[in-house]
Amino acid sequence: MDKGVMRIVNLGVEVNGKRILQNVNLYIQEGQTLALFGPNGSGKSTLLMAIAGHPNYKIYDGRIIFKGKDITDLPANERVKMGIGVSYQNPPKISGVKLRDIVKHCARIGGTEDKIEEYVKLLKMENLLDRDLNVGFSGGEVKRSELLQLLLMNPEFVMLDEPDSGVDLENVAVIGEAIKILLERDRKDRKKSGIIITHTGQILKYVDADYGVIMYKGRIACMGDPYDILKTVERFGYEECVRKCLRTL
Repeated sequence: MDKGVMRIVNLGVEVNGKRILQNVNLYIQEGQTLALFGPNGSGKSTLLMAIAGHPNYKIYDGRIIFKGKDITDLPANERVKMGIGVSYQNPPKISGVKLRDIVKHCARIGGTEDKIEEYVKLLKMENLLDRDLNVGFSGGEVKRSELLQLLLMNPEFVMLDEPDSGVDLENVAVIGEAIKILLERDRKDRKKSGIIITHTGQILKYVDADYGVIMYKGRIACMGDPYDILKTVERFGYEECVRKCLRTL
């Protein structure tokens, strides 16, 4: 039985008429988490935005298959209904909209009203609920706010864009624990799958990943053990890591 949840086939994406991704292929099975590495500008966030259905990211080639259905042309709201969730690297600040109201809305979507108090405490957001969404939030608070919303929406496929960037060690530990719950990483019978973009690999100390991929110049350039990839990148840099990987393919 095919356990594939997300299949990216020969995907090409352009933004403002500029081609960013070319011939990207990925296959993520039920319960798998992928760590996505790559230098700035390599197309990592573009891939997540294309999967999420952001209208500014135009797919000029290939397909996105989610749970056996071609979603390439579906609008973003339909993808959310199907069970795709994303945590943005730089979510907007929204004055006049309280975090408390967003939390309640997310819980209604995910059927998790009974989990609001538990997740608010887990992410230490009690004192922020009556603040405008992300207005005056620190980097760590923004990341925790995004994860709180995702936990309550309870998606089947989760995409996290650099959840460890600009976050101190204490916040990374809190965020890591939330991601483990979100992706069911402590469960052997887990159903949830996802992609975690990370530059530093800091989050991988708290959340394990099944395999890693390097995106380089808009293409998938290397695939393997995420911790081996991270060590090689830290020692030699991305370009040499890609060369080493290509030599072993």
